[in-house]
Amino acid sequence: MSNVYLSWFTTDEYFPFYIQYGGHEEDTSFHKHVDFSELVIVLNGHATHVVNQEESFIKKGNVFVINGGTPHAYKDPYDFKICNIMYKAEMLKLAGPDLRTLNGYQALFVLEPFYRSINSYKSKLNMSIVSLEYVSSLITAMIKEYDEKLHGYQTMLASKFMELVVYLSRHYDNQEKGVDSLMHLANAISYIEDHYREQVTLEEIADKSDISVRHLNRIFRAYYLTTPIAYIQRLRLEQACTLLKQTNRSITEISYECGFNDSNYLTRQFKKMYGMSPKAFRKQQQL
Repeated sequence: MSNVYLSWFTTDEYFPFYIQYGGHEEDTSFHKHVDFSELVIVLNGHATHVVNQEESFIKKGNVFVINGGTPHAYKDPYDFKICNIMYKAEMLKLAGPDLRTLNGYQALFVLEPFYRSINSYKSKLNMSIVSLEYVSSLITAMIKEYDEKLHGYQTMLASKFMELVVYLSRHYDNQEKGVDSLMHLANAISYIEDHYREQVTLEEIADKSDISVRHLNRIFRAYYLTTPIAYIQRLRLEQACTLLKQTNRSITEISYECGFNDSNYLTRQFKKMYGMSPKAFRKQQQL
């Protein structure tokens, strides 16, 4: 199995992004992306996609994401044409909080590639012909930008990439959900991302995800190897870090804004996670 690096396609360290059309007439060897993820859009034909030795049939209109470190290959291609969009994880940090609360985004760009990397997972987005035509036109514009490299092309490409991410996420959200557990989890994650600053309960999250609390805990452990409460706690602490760095608000104000009951509880959890108090963290950021 070979390793593939983003630097093989682009040497621009400040813009970790590459887009191309791909056409495989023969089987490809097993390979894994060491330092990037890949969004694959099947534009024509079909093939067998092999991931972690598990095979699945892919065809025109299918969309999926392969994270770095996931071994995969194509075999038995027939009139097979795809678009490869290679990007480093930080590109998705451009996603706003509204996108992170979209179920389809969580499923397509976060949960599917994560689960695909550790287990057999064959689910994928299936686009209609009309939707594929729109995506194809967007891809054409992106490749033109990338090839011509006019002034501002990086900003334009980043903008069009996020437009594509939003469009695909919305489309995933509206399609028939093939794997109930994954979509239940996507519902839960989306709801948590939108409400973690509030005093949200497991019962409330489970109800919004249309599952029991027991099943909510089970699928969180299966996919994220953690509990919903631990996930909420991490989001709150990350938000506290952001506010400590970017604002002059008091520790008490930050604790309530991030969903903690009081500043003492925030301080205890902060020390447990980061090894220092919020006050020490803020002072360190100001050095």
